[in-house]
This record gives sequence, structure tokens and C-alpha cells, in this order.
Amino acid sequence: MATGTRKPNAKSVAKLVRGMGKAVGASLPVVSDIARKRRDPFKILVSTILSLRTKDEVTADASKKLFRIASTPKELSESPVRVIERAIYPVGFYKTKARTIKAISRRLLLEYDGVVPDSIDELLTFKGVGRKTANLVVTLGYGKKGICVDTHVHRVSNRLGLVKTSNPEQTEYALMDVLPDRYWIGYNELLVSFGQQVCKPISPLCSTCPLEPDCPQVGVDKHR
Repeated sequence: MATGTRKPNAKSVAKLVRGMGKAVGASLPVVSDIARKRRDPFKILVSTILSLRTKDEVTADASKKLFRIASTPKELSESPVRVIERAIYPVGFYKTKARTIKAISRRLLLEYDGVVPDSIDELLTFKGVGRKTANLVVTLGYGKKGICVDTHVHRVSNRLGLVKTSNPEQTEYALMDVLPDRYWIGYNELLVSFGQQVCKPISPLCSTCPLEPDCPQVGVDKHR
């Protein structure tokens, strides 16, 4: 398993977090925003599924429309797939996601009395739930320590030289080794916003980034 390239001290991590926070302001990814309003593991689970390969503004609108119609495992399990599809359109793969959400809701009712599991391993047994989704449910829904790693977290952490990894799962474990655990839960929402606004996949905005003076820009060939 790949490991971090260096283990930053508490002062350097705090500086890193402050710099990214300054760059993105108060903006939050939609799932984090939903979690802040009310810690509801089921809504976090559903909205995270909707967010996969979908822009935040589309996810936010689809989540609001869906939860107005049905917001519990019982309500969604009883909702026709076509109704769910219409509510969540135009999220990516909306037809597949509608079936997935309904199936998860049914299983939660049948096997878990409608309560979303608080274990990553248990959540991964649900069809359509990957490690990113499971991590967000456990961290944002239940407040358990963990680091949710998506493409933004993986990309930015490698560019900053915090880790040297080849996939998000390796990055998750490497970050656990280099970051103090008090930063774990908030790290995802910070880096998602930072990755969307500043450290973009192609041609990141290095000239306006407060981290630029100390950033090794690993793998960055072109920037603005």
C-alpha cells in the first residue's frame, strides 16, 4: 500500500487548512450542506448516491424535490420508480439511481428496521454504495472519525505532496497516517470545494491560490 511522502506537523497542517479555507470561503458541497442542516444518515446516503457523477447544483435541486415527495425508507420504498425518476432528473444515471434508492430503502426496512447502518463494511454490502458513499454516511451522518476520499481529495492531496498514491482507497489510508484525526471529517468537504474552485483537474488556478508558495504542484503540467 502506498504511503504518504511526508508527515506534516500540526503547524503546517493548520496552515494548509487555513489557506484552503480562505480560498473557498463558506461554500460547502451539497451533501455537507444537507448534513449541517440536519444530521440524517438516510438523507445523506440518498443525496450522496444522487451526487455521483453529477454537479452539485443539480444534486441540490434533485435532493430537495425528492425529499419533498419522500424522505424516509418507508416513503421511498412505497414510491413508484417513475416518481423517483421524475423527482431526481436530470442527475447522472437517474434511472439506475432511482432503482438503487428504492432497493436500498426496501432492504433498510426489511433488515434494519429502517435504520441506516453506521458501519462502512455493512454499508458496502448494499448494491450501489461504494466506499465514498459509506464514508460520508458514517462521518457526516454518525460523526464517526474517517476520511472520505473522492477524486478531488485524491488529486489535491497528491498535488500538495501529502501523499503519493495511485487510487482513492490508498489515499484514504495514507491520509490517516499523515493528518491529525481532528481534521479527518472536515477534510473531504474542504478539499471538494477547493478542488472544484481552485485546484481544478485541468489547469488549476495556481496564480491565485494561497498555497502556491509552498505547493510542490506534483503532476501539474499546466496552470493559470
